[in-house]
Amino acid sequence: MSLAPLLDAAPAIPLHAFAAMVAFVLGVVQLAAPKGTLPHRTLGWIWVLLMAFVAASAFWIHHIRLWGPWSPIHLLSIFTLVMLPLGVWRARRHKVNAHRWTMTSIFVGALVIAGAFTLVPGRIMHAVIFGQ
Repeated sequence: MSLAPLLDAAPAIPLHAFAAMVAFVLGVVQLAAPKGTLPHRTLGWIWVLLMAFVAASAFWIHHIRLWGPWSPIHLLSIFTLVMLPLGVWRARRHKVNAHRWTMTSIFVGALVIAGAFTLVPGRIMHAVIFGQ
């Protein structure tokens, strides 16, 4: 395992990757910790800001090009940027089940599934984890 491939990439890529890794860890904590508490709300806001950064920073990454410079990951970024405020709105309206579903969907789709695709051979995170 070596961070060299990640650190040698264009600046948007390590910023995106490190923010996603922190958001993943924080998301696991959020899913496991008691809900509705001050720490949950505080960490939740940090997670929302991290996820907004992760989604927005993806627009500066163009290694997979299916439609000009864009790829399906950019559709996921749009989905995330739309769903984050919806999830916050649902929490503020005390729509707990809808909030839970929204935030869990973002976590699974944007971090778990998209993160798994970064481990495909030829991708930077594959080189980080498994070597060149």
